[in-house]
Amino acid sequence: MSTETAPARSTQQLELHSTPTTDPHGHPASHRLTSASRPAVRTVLGTPLGVFKAFGAAVLVPLFLAVGMSLAYLGAFHQPTPHELPVAIVGSSAETQVFAQTLADRDPDGLSVRTVATDAEARRLVADRTLTAAYEPTSASATLLVSTAASETSANVAQKIFLPVAYSQKLPFTVVDVVPTATHDSTGQGLFFLLVGLSVGSYATAAAVAAFAARLGIRWSLVVSAVLSAVVAGIALTVAGPIYQVVDGHVWSTWLLGWLYSLAIVLIGVGLHPVLRHWTTAALTMLFVMLNFTSSGGIFAVHLMPPFFAALNGFWNGAAWLDAAQTLQYFPGRAFGFDVLRLAIWAAVGLALTLLTHLLSRRRVRLANERVAVREEENVVAA
Repeated sequence: MSTETAPARSTQQLELHSTPTTDPHGHPASHRLTSASRPAVRTVLGTPLGVFKAFGAAVLVPLFLAVGMSLAYLGAFHQPTPHELPVAIVGSSAETQVFAQTLADRDPDGLSVRTVATDAEARRLVADRTLTAAYEPTSASATLLVSTAASETSANVAQKIFLPVAYSQKLPFTVVDVVPTATHDSTGQGLFFLLVGLSVGSYATAAAVAAFAARLGIRWSLVVSAVLSAVVAGIALTVAGPIYQVVDGHVWSTWLLGWLYSLAIVLIGVGLHPVLRHWTTAALTMLFVMLNFTSSGGIFAVHLMPPFFAALNGFWNGAAWLDAAQTLQYFPGRAFGFDVLRLAIWAAVGLALTLLTHLLSRRRVRLANERVAVREEENVVAA
């Protein structure tokens, strides 16, 4: 019959499952637990639970993109509705004033109606994109002045608004395109798709540079960002210019705009990576696809966008680039300095973000090194 007590047996079992160790100086060190004392790995149908947790974290990114892209694109494009669409009635008579007021009262939120005295003034206002359309009725006909180069979709919406008006007045209806699109860009959306190419190439470049930024160092990261964004802009302009002839003038100026636009995206991506890590691509997609393309005005002009995307159009970089590029290609001589300023501000924000996160990363590394040095010193003292 055993006379061994329970506490004694527990002590023996602990001694069997742990191995005392000593350091080189003979001082006792912490016990090392054997495999028998390790906690059991929880599994689901034979697969460790940690695998499912890691997979769940990884799949959040594509699910975020699926939800975000659906909300952004359908939200921006599913039902274009005019709001304060700038149109004019040509004429100076009292009847013209009454007709313009009647049209405005019919849709006070959708149309912003004014009158202009002459056909020449109406053409000028349409040509400088102050007006979307100008309707000029006479006793024998009705003419609608539009600009497909500014926005083909807006021109089509204007036709749908004024064609029934001319029909009710029993007037033959004619559409005059004051500033038409180029021969090789019949829809006027070639520049928008050039914007798509620039954007995708830029945030893909940002991901590549960010992955090596820690090894390249801040100076080389900035140099590489500037050079590669210039290359991305050059590739896009080569395809749009000599190959497809969407851009058939002001190529170098358009390339400079593309470089400034691309540089901002690359720098923002490099700056976000130390903070967001594997979420960086999702963040860039949200900024420069979901919110960028939908607010740029490439498909629907600002007066056909929902209010949220119309508000973004006022300061987002894609809208700035597209407006400046359209001005160079179709409206030469018009000012686009505000667009360049917006692009420069985005690039400056990207540069500031990159420098800030670099300094924060250096500080984290320094603090980590200091903690390691303190631990090593404590171990030496303890020994």
